[in-house]
Amino acid sequence: MRPAMFRSLRVRNYRLYASGQLVSLTGTWMQRVAQDWLVLELTNSGTALGIVTALQFGPSILLGMWGGVLADRLDKRRMLFVTQSGLAVLALVLGVLDVAGVVQYWQVLVLATLLGVVAAIDVPVRQSFVIEMVGREELTNAVAINSTIFNSGRILGPALAGLLITAVGTGWAFVANAASSLAVLAGLLMMRPDELFPAPHVVRGRGQLREGLRYVRQRRDLVLTMVLIFVFGTFGLNFAITCALLAKQVFHKGASGYGLLSTALAVGACAGAVLATRRTRRPTAFFLLTMAAVFSVAEIAAGLMPSFVLTAIVLVPTGLAMLSVTTAANSHVQLGVAPTMRGRVMALYLICFMGGTPFGAPVVGWVAGAAGPRWGMIGGGVACLLSVLALAGWAARDRGLGVAEVRHLVGGRMRVAA
Repeated sequence: MRPAMFRSLRVRNYRLYASGQLVSLTGTWMQRVAQDWLVLELTNSGTALGIVTALQFGPSILLGMWGGVLADRLDKRRMLFVTQSGLAVLALVLGVLDVAGVVQYWQVLVLATLLGVVAAIDVPVRQSFVIEMVGREELTNAVAINSTIFNSGRILGPALAGLLITAVGTGWAFVANAASSLAVLAGLLMMRPDELFPAPHVVRGRGQLREGLRYVRQRRDLVLTMVLIFVFGTFGLNFAITCALLAKQVFHKGASGYGLLSTALAVGACAGAVLATRRTRRPTAFFLLTMAAVFSVAEIAAGLMPSFVLTAIVLVPTGLAMLSVTTAANSHVQLGVAPTMRGRVMALYLICFMGGTPFGAPVVGWVAGAAGPRWGMIGGGVACLLSVLALAGWAARDRGLGVAEVRHLVGGRMRVAA
């Protein structure tokens, strides 16, 4: 008998958390769209928009490991209540300034920076808190459900933001995001602490950040996953850029065309996340590499499609493979680490996942400008595929496997995936 696809939702604490996350992440995506629109209204400058984005996501790279250290030391549920409250207050302040008609660009810069600082602590805590709600047995299912919720918010949020901005302006989108945080806070308050699976807290001491880095360096399976996800985050997941360039410069579509390509990718991502809910064990490195190869080939194929419709169609399996890789990588890391190290390891994982974007996005944009818009997407897929081949060779050599054995193992994993 197949396990239930949404079995982790049977856990009351996680059900409360997941419900709140669906509401909150929808609000988060609303704020992202509204903030970009507000900056363009204030400055009409792409450079100004890039600065805001860098200030908002930069702190996660600089402070993410410290967030992981705090996650290992302190009570994660209480920490989340503090960080989620902080995010709500910052959204509300920006909303009030905007609704009152007094918002200025420098204020957006300051609030975006503060948002990034709070998020640098919030994200590793959220990632490492999942297993404490559901336990090891249901972690892979909960990670997949989290991905489904994230992508549902990515579809609903921008659509609702567009309607709200058109009707009443950007300010109320920020207010709505602040209100959406109440769902998370209510869920955290309603949880039953005695039904959690808390990890032992690490006593404060010197060198704990370095200890986390050393722990990962000594684990080849974790190094493989970190390197793979870094390359993918840097070169392969820049669809906001590549889809926009394809829609506008290749197929001569407007914003609606870009939206359709993004929706096709998100639909595939949701399907991939739902399929991942069937997984019951820690994904192996070979499964991860196999799905990474599938994603790389699909991304290359999407860049080569001759028509807009065919590109949208191919982006659906591309999104499916993308989520299969990211959920497998997340589960592979979380289920393979000591409980007392989980916060720091997950923080490093998130730094690898997001840290290359400031470098990769301009490179992908430059390639698209120099060689043509298609090559932004094709080049990203090629870079990912080369990394998969290199890491597969490294893993095979580490295990003492020959070419025939590697082909047999990878082929077996592909049949299981199918």
